[in-house]
Amino acid sequence: MTDEKRTSLLPHNCILEDRKKLSVSGVNDVGSFDEETIIASTEYGELTVKGEKLHITKLSLEIGELCIEGRISSLSYADVPDKSGSFFSRVFR
Repeated sequence: MTDEKRTSLLPHNCILEDRKKLSVSGVNDVGSFDEETIIASTEYGELTVKGEKLHITKLSLEIGELCIEGRISSLSYADVPDKSGSFFSRVFR
């Protein structure tokens, strides 16, 4: 995705405090969650939070805000798949 397309998206920020509290903005959806893994969808990719005793303290999809508490050990992103056509149209460009 180019920077021009990203300018119209929700602002996305992650604030991690003492590896115990994570505040994320620009969240579209929470796909799954348990005490060890939370997967959230953002405009910039899928965010996976791993840790121990994780729980969601706040979720507001209207404003795109997610707050997580627990022992946070990692944050990782998976890129948003390019939706610019079918598989064959991308292969035979």
